[in-house]
Amino acid sequence: MKRPTRECAPPNSHRHPIMTSLYGFVKRLYLAFNPPAPEAPTESPLRFGILGAAGIAPAALIYPVKNHPDAVVKAVAARDQGRADAFAKKHGIPKAYSGPGAYQKLLNDPEIDVVYNPLPNGLHYEWTMKALAAGKHVLLEKPSANTAEETRKMFAFAQEKRLVLLEAFHYRFHPATRRLKEIVDSGEIGTLTKIEASLAIPSGFVKDGDIRMVYDLGGGVMMDMGCYTLSMSRYLSGAEPTKVISAKADTLPKFPQIDIGCTATLAFPAVGGSTGLAEGLTASLDVHFRLPPGFGFVPQWPKVYARVTGTRGSAEFVGPWIYHQITVESSEEEGGPLRKRTEQRYGNLGWTTYRYQLEALIDKLRGRDPEHWFDAQDSIANMEWIEAIYKETGLGSRPPSTAEVPQATGT
Repeated sequence: MKRPTRECAPPNSHRHPIMTSLYGFVKRLYLAFNPPAPEAPTESPLRFGILGAAGIAPAALIYPVKNHPDAVVKAVAARDQGRADAFAKKHGIPKAYSGPGAYQKLLNDPEIDVVYNPLPNGLHYEWTMKALAAGKHVLLEKPSANTAEETRKMFAFAQEKRLVLLEAFHYRFHPATRRLKEIVDSGEIGTLTKIEASLAIPSGFVKDGDIRMVYDLGGGVMMDMGCYTLSMSRYLSGAEPTKVISAKADTLPKFPQIDIGCTATLAFPAVGGSTGLAEGLTASLDVHFRLPPGFGFVPQWPKVYARVTGTRGSAEFVGPWIYHQITVESSEEEGGPLRKRTEQRYGNLGWTTYRYQLEALIDKLRGRDPEHWFDAQDSIANMEWIEAIYKETGLGSRPPSTAEVPQATGT
């Protein structure tokens, strides 16, 4: 892996901090969609296949792969022939499988080593199990499945088959996220008392026909944006919740089982020590597909942040796909004057969260130790608490898959 490279700035940019910031953002955005080819590609790269011509696939895998010396996308599968062909042509993918058996055709392809599964949530379990049965490693979009039991079975099967299965919480691999965790764990902001995490967007982005509004496919905002806020809260606390204190879902008459908005408060265990968890530590989650306009017509600004409060200050995080900022306010002692600063940790020039995720995955597949990783239990626990939140809202868990799939011998 390349050493982190400082981002370039225009001449005399130190005199113009706003212009420097804007220049850096534009450059990162450009490189995210136009990544430079690797300097020394390997002769036998890992070969990826994509299940479904999903809109997230280019940013999540195709563009990062173009920048990695040891990876290539060899095939895509979509049930619609025209869609499969158009997607393959647009992104320079050699093979396009289509028709009713398209997904299985891709899994049967001996030239595919790793499968990326960005299918609707309700299809994650079926096609991940089938990919593992075909001997393929899997990069699985979040949330891992509709239920924790399905997640448990997938990871058990992957372990039995000696294959790598990774849930694609890409934010976790970025150096900025790990820097935030480092600040929290250092004790600089004192004993943790509150965590707040929000991902909410204004009306107009998630339409009625969106798959995220389909109950049978695992729809709902807690499954989509909510899984990130829950994962972040668990990661920053360094502990698992003890209970769901409260949870409330916003629904619509035509989508009675779908949470378009959800708020939840979770309790965490108390741990002694200046850098531990305070008695009564809580995490508040706030997610929404359709934030209502202010005054009936003014669109709300998206809410995308995590904030950790301690007895000696706070740390707030915005980002980090191609932009982020960490804002820290802390004092040397409880009740003392607060000092404020901001930090940024981009690392390698032009690398998005997805590029860092790909680096870790390939390191793992090649037998190297990734800079960051999380295990099966992390993914299982996240689904357990998503289900607990849904239970508290009264909506209940998303429906389990009824597909016939292979099983691990121990399950």
